[in-house]
Amino acid sequence: MRKETFLLEIGTEEIPARFIGPALAQLEKNARTALEEARLTWGEICTFGTPRRLALLVEGLPERQEDLSEQKKGPARKAAFDTAGGPTKAALGFARSQGVTVEQFIVQTVDGVEYVFAEKQQAGEDVLAVLPQLCEGLIRSLSFPKPMFWHSKDIRFARPIRWLAALYGSAVIHFSFAGLAAGRITAGHRFLAPGPLALSDAAAYLSTMEGQFVLVEPDRRRREIVRQVEQAALSLGGRTVVDQELLLEVANLVEYPKAVVGKFAAEFLEIPQEVLITAMRAHQRYFPVFEEKGNLLPYFIAISNGTRDEYLDNVRAGNERVLRARLADARFFFAEDRKQALADYVVKLDEIVFLEPLGTMRKKTERLQRLCGSLSQEAGLSKEESETVERAALLAKADLLTQMVCEFPELQGTMGMHYARLSGESEAVARAVAEHYAPRHAADFPAETLPGAILAVADKMDTLAACFGLGLIPSGSQDPYALRRSALGVVATILAHSLSVPLNRLCQIALAGLSAEITRPVDEVAREMEEFLLQRVRFLFAEKSLRYDVIDAALAAKNSDLPGLLSRANLLQSKLDTPELTRILTPFTRAGNLTRGRLASIVLPQLFISPAEEELYRAAKQAAAIIELAAAQGDLPAVFAALAPLSGPIEGFFSAVMVMAEDEAVKENRLALLSYVRDLFLVLGDLGKIVQ
Repeated sequence: MRKETFLLEIGTEEIPARFIGPALAQLEKNARTALEEARLTWGEICTFGTPRRLALLVEGLPERQEDLSEQKKGPARKAAFDTAGGPTKAALGFARSQGVTVEQFIVQTVDGVEYVFAEKQQAGEDVLAVLPQLCEGLIRSLSFPKPMFWHSKDIRFARPIRWLAALYGSAVIHFSFAGLAAGRITAGHRFLAPGPLALSDAAAYLSTMEGQFVLVEPDRRRREIVRQVEQAALSLGGRTVVDQELLLEVANLVEYPKAVVGKFAAEFLEIPQEVLITAMRAHQRYFPVFEEKGNLLPYFIAISNGTRDEYLDNVRAGNERVLRARLADARFFFAEDRKQALADYVVKLDEIVFLEPLGTMRKKTERLQRLCGSLSQEAGLSKEESETVERAALLAKADLLTQMVCEFPELQGTMGMHYARLSGESEAVARAVAEHYAPRHAADFPAETLPGAILAVADKMDTLAACFGLGLIPSGSQDPYALRRSALGVVATILAHSLSVPLNRLCQIALAGLSAEITRPVDEVAREMEEFLLQRVRFLFAEKSLRYDVIDAALAAKNSDLPGLLSRANLLQSKLDTPELTRILTPFTRAGNLTRGRLASIVLPQLFISPAEEELYRAAKQAAAIIELAAAQGDLPAVFAALAPLSGPIEGFFSAVMVMAEDEAVKENRLALLSYVRDLFLVLGDLGKIVQ
């Protein structure tokens, strides 16, 4: 059967860069579903996109659908034929409804009963008869965050559609959408190849468009941008660091990238480097240029949309003019902000509301100071480190009132660091102020310094406590206060610095400063916060390739902090499928099953009747002494080793003793003994959760 390439191109007005990637993912997914439902096989599916077009290319599409063989179940054979073998009214009616004869019936057994079936064959249609409806359906299936209406209220798309090209091989796929008839006409680059262009064949789409100065492949544009930017930076005696987020955006802003080198006055280099980089990357979509040591050079690289060489000077001058104005503003803000010490801004934090019922940023700052004091004590910080944290907590939010942060909100914390240094604060305080927002996003790292880590945890825990206390808990995809990110940041920071603060204790400390303001029971809020944090713990542990059952087992460990829980999970995972783990799993399971949900109670040796009870108690006491010391020292392998000798005494206990004795006191004492043994194992975790 003949196979050809199928092309669908949707030509539009300029689509926002952030829409293109998700739209292409949808287009590929929906195309696979549509082709499968249409009984069409294919070789390879590719999607392409630029600001002016979204395209689908399917290779190896056959000229006809696959034939359809369908069976319809009819009456039971007994009801379909009489005793003489002739068809009954039921059989004749079924045959008539299915368009077959009685002679075409086939008999199949279903659940022990014979039924007649009508088998119908439907020949596959010509692909050119199938594709029009499929193309229209694909266009309608695409969704966008903010679609537009233009032709009618029944039709919406990212931006108005201006042309449709649809080909199967060299043949046009005829259909209409939004008042447009699909054909073979497309458009080249808006400036370098204006005017309509006729596509001869779908298979030649990529090469034809490249000849018209349109690189339809996003990956190709990204590679070309990286090549040009790196080459331009080298020509300036510098280098560039290609920010991937910026690269993705810029590649979807152009159809034919052309690097343009610009320059700014060296005097602007007196402004903190982060300000210049933010102005270039986030606000102007430029690539900054660095010297070998990492300092900025007074150059930038912009990506234009295929600018002709004769117009490059005009484009360069325009970009330089825009950046010059923005940097001049930044220099003014920097000068104005420095007229006051950073600490002088703290009193003005009453002007910024944190959360309506909980007061202002000044109140939050006061809570941060108290919370940092408690956390510093819990984490065992030195006097000098504690003083650093307390001072950094006072200054942490002060830069929110500076003109620079008002203009560049993404620089909060960073500008606080610079202004702290200029105000004479210690380097440790300045760094902690900068680090307390870390990690800022999924790819970011936790705070590097210990004071910064304590302040980061305190800030995020205060936000979590405030929101949970007011019932502002994330649900589904709704998380307006970014609490999931805050919780992940707390967990990542604690693990990075091995902070020995159990989660339940952390929640209690955070809520202590809010008990008078929040409207919900504090104990209930603390439990919800702890579970919310544990969900993030599970996520981060799973990212470390730990098994789900091992994670569950470790998280059930008694009296452990996060670093301890991670160590337990790593130890248990390392013991999977080993005889050592099997040897302690069985006795733990037997003891755990009988004492599930039971609290520990005092064991009374005078109530022992069997020597097996005495033997188990003696072995447990010996193990407990070792386990207590080893756990305090963080020596978990020693804890694991101390549990192994309990296997024999536990087996002996169950062989010789009826736990549920008629004497209530004896029964309770035996359960207390098993609970005592169970709790020794729980130092490592709930081993019963491990799947063997």
